[in-house]
Amino acid sequence: MAGKPLTVPTSSLFFLWLATLSVVSKNSYFTPCLANFDMDSVEWTEEKEDDGVNEVQSQHTLSRACDLSVGEWAFDASYPLYNPDCPYLVNQVSCRRNGRPDSDYEKWRWKPQQCSIPRFDALGFLGRIRKKRVMLVGDSIMRSQWESLVCLVEAVIPSERKLVSSRGPTIAFHAMDFEASIEFSWAPLLVELKEEADRKKVLHLDSIEENAKYWRGVDVLVFDSAHWWTHSGEWSSWDYYKVGGRLFTGLNPMVAYERGLTTWANWVDLNLDPRRTRVIFRSVSPQHSRENGWQCYKQREPLVGLGHRPRVPWQLVVLREVLRKTSFPVYLLDVTRMSAVRRDGHPSIYGRAADAQGRQDTAAWTSDCSHWCLPGVPDAWNEMLYALL
Repeated sequence: MAGKPLTVPTSSLFFLWLATLSVVSKNSYFTPCLANFDMDSVEWTEEKEDDGVNEVQSQHTLSRACDLSVGEWAFDASYPLYNPDCPYLVNQVSCRRNGRPDSDYEKWRWKPQQCSIPRFDALGFLGRIRKKRVMLVGDSIMRSQWESLVCLVEAVIPSERKLVSSRGPTIAFHAMDFEASIEFSWAPLLVELKEEADRKKVLHLDSIEENAKYWRGVDVLVFDSAHWWTHSGEWSSWDYYKVGGRLFTGLNPMVAYERGLTTWANWVDLNLDPRRTRVIFRSVSPQHSRENGWQCYKQREPLVGLGHRPRVPWQLVVLREVLRKTSFPVYLLDVTRMSAVRRDGHPSIYGRAADAQGRQDTAAWTSDCSHWCLPGVPDAWNEMLYALL
C-alpha cells in the first residue's frame, strides 16, 4: 500500500449480522501451558445469515469522559502486538498461518479523536487484574476477542506459570503468578436455549440461571448478544420461544430480544455489586458478507469515506432502552462503526488452509466475512478494554 503512514476516518457502512456456533467441551480439566491442549478442538460451526437487518451502529455510548468509538485507523508498522503464531489462536482466525499473503491488516492502530488509548502493556494489564477474574461472555466473535486478549498477555508469562482449564461452557487462561484468569463463557443469547420434547429447541426468554451461574464471582464481565436474535426461518436456532410457561412461534425478533435482554439486566441488577464487579456490553461486530460472502475477498486496507448516513440498528435501540432502565452502571463499548470500515480484516478464504479447502479452484472456496483475522481488529477492542480498566 503506497503512501504510508496514513489515517483513515471512520465512516458508516451497511452490514449483515453474524451467526456462528462455538462449542466448548463439557469436561473439566487443567492443562499446564498448551502442551496437551488443542485450541482447535473447540469446534466452530458456520450458520447461514439472515439478511433482514442491514444497518450500522449509532454514535451512542455510555462513556462520560471520552467516546472511544469516534476516531481513525492509523497505520503503525510496530504492530501487531503479539506473534501471529500465538498457540491460543484457532485455525479459523489464523489467516497468516492459513496462507494469507498480505499482513497489513495486522498493522492498523485505533486512535480515538477525543482522547488517547495507551499501547497495550501485558504486565500492566496483568497487574490491573491481579487476583481477579475477567470473563468475556457471548458468541464466537467474543471467543475471538478472548483469544486476542490471551495472546496479548501470554508471552510475558513463563510457560510453567500459565495453564488453561475448562468447565461446562467456559474456558479459562490462568496467569498463576498474578492469581488472575481471563475466561470465555459461551452464551450467544445470554438466556437459556434448551432441547426439549421431540428434540425441539426452546428459547427460554425469562430463564438465565443455567448460563449465569458461571458468571458469579467474576470481577470484570464483558458481554455481547445480538447476531443470533436476527435469525429466522430455517436458520433460526430454536423452534419455540417460551415465556412464563407459554410457547410462542410468531414472536417479533426484537420483542424477543428486548425480553431476553431484560432478563439479563434483571439478573445483573439483582446479583451483582457495582463496587465489586465491572460490567461492559460490547456492541455488535459488523460483517461484510454481501456479494454472496465475497465483499471482503482481496481487500487490503480500511475503507475510506463512503458518505453513508448512519442509521441505528433495532438491536441497539432495544439495548439502549434496556440499559437505560437498569440501576447497575453498564458501559456500552461501541466497536461497530470503527470495525465497519475494516472489511480488510476478515479471513475470507484464509479461514482454512488451502489444502483444507480441498479444492484447486479458489472461486469455489468459501469466504468468511464475519470473523476477524488475528492479529487484527479485535486487538483494538482489547486495547479499548485495557484503557477502561
